[in-house]
Amino acid sequence: MEKTERSESYCPAPAVPVAAVAGPPYADCLECGEPTEYGVDTPGVVLCPVCEWQDAQRTACSG
Repeated sequence: MEKTERSESYCPAPAVPVAAVAGPPYADCLECGEPTEYGVDTPGVVLCPVCEWQDAQRTACSG
């Protein structure tokens, strides 16, 4: 049997902002609507610290 190399990671990285943009005004969390630590001009998915932690728990590799 031939072993093949994979160039992609087994577990995809969660979607995080590319770079934090200073606030205020701060962006609202896409999950719960609470204010985040990111400015409103931050590109990407912005989540509050609680939702970021919960998302990391859901997407973590189990093995």
